[in-house]
Amino acid sequence: MEFYQQLVTQKSWQILKNLQQKFSFVLIGGWAVWLYTKALKSKDIDIIADYETLGSFKENFEIVKNERLKKYEAKVAEVDIDIYLPFWSDPGLPPELISQYSTVKEGFRVPKPEILLILKQNVYETRKASIKGQKDKIDIFSLLSLPLDFVFYKKILKEAGQEKIIGNLKTLLKTTIRIKELGLRNHQMASLRKRVLGQIA
Repeated sequence: MEFYQQLVTQKSWQILKNLQQKFSFVLIGGWAVWLYTKALKSKDIDIIADYETLGSFKENFEIVKNERLKKYEAKVAEVDIDIYLPFWSDPGLPPELISQYSTVKEGFRVPKPEILLILKQNVYETRKASIKGQKDKIDIFSLLSLPLDFVFYKKILKEAGQEKIIGNLKTLLKTTIRIKELGLRNHQMASLRKRVLGQIA
């Protein structure tokens, strides 16, 4: 199932693979979710990089500093690249913590899925009424379909002082009847809801 136009996601994926060959970074956002779930492909590229890598990016791309959102931005064709930096940016958790709990998947360094879930929950709360928010919601449920370690999930939330988003997740589970893009209809959603609520209670 495609959420964005296939031509755009194919171009984004090719750009991402080219970046992976040239730069060192931790991949977050929709593409990181896709590497775990193979559910919906992404359009934008979100990464965590150190300051040395940012310097290399500046040599290859036109980079803009977004002070308000505490990130750097680049654009290749119609693909947006957001670059988050340790000890400055806030993509939902401290970038240095995200990097600490990362692993390699298909050649890309990505956060553990529980970390991705927290990041997706946080960004969803800021844009839930938008098209991107709709994609965030689908990504959240695709991650919830994985066998997650909710003890680790709650540990990270406690460390980050974000226990409140457990309540947000419960509300989202209780108010979502189906996610047609994932084939989660009433029965499948009820089963997922029961399983996850039992683990985060």
